[in-house]
Amino acid sequence: MKIAVVGATGMAGSRIAAEAVRRGHTVSGFSRSGGSGERAPGGFASFTADATDPAAMARLAAQHDVIVLATRQAPGTKGDVASPVTTVLDAALASGRRVVVIGGAGPLRSPDSDRLVVDDPRFVPREWRSTAQASVDQFNACAAHPADWTYLSPPALLEPGERTGSYQRGGNRILVDANGMSQITADDLAVAVLDEIEDPQPGSRHFTVARLTP
Repeated sequence: MKIAVVGATGMAGSRIAAEAVRRGHTVSGFSRSGGSGERAPGGFASFTADATDPAAMARLAAQHDVIVLATRQAPGTKGDVASPVTTVLDAALASGRRVVVIGGAGPLRSPDSDRLVVDDPRFVPREWRSTAQASVDQFNACAAHPADWTYLSPPALLEPGERTGSYQRGGNRILVDANGMSQITADDLAVAVLDEIEDPQPGSRHFTVARLTP
């Protein structure tokens, strides 16, 4: 399978690209700071491309079977995330491709109510709220688009760490352990992404994953 990872230099994107290579897929990584086909540390080809460029995304979609959009904002910053995802979805729709969006936890439901995580201070501190709201806007842009998309919301805490290959999958409600923690390593998130690409779960356009401790 030919997989394009847009945002391949980021924490999640680089692990997803490397996991895809590990499983034998042909992988191209794209980012604003990428190269012209040079080999990245994860073993995939790295290219320069802007997710807001319709022509670049059209070429990318025509040449790959699946597109993973893993561009992210830095916590506490503001920015337009709806435009890039719409550009990628437009290109995917025109070429009949699937898009897996690695978004944020903001559009998930809280564990004990129907309020969104973006409005729950247990998971989203005030200084991160603008970033969480951006993920809600990003999800809403997906929900309004007719392309074939899947939106993966990470848990509250996503950080580098061990690849255990183990995780719990949920729906659109944030997963927490007995201590109220919601977390996963970027390496295990990548495992979940490739599992979904290789074996799509029917009727599950928005889901989350977490590594829960007993």
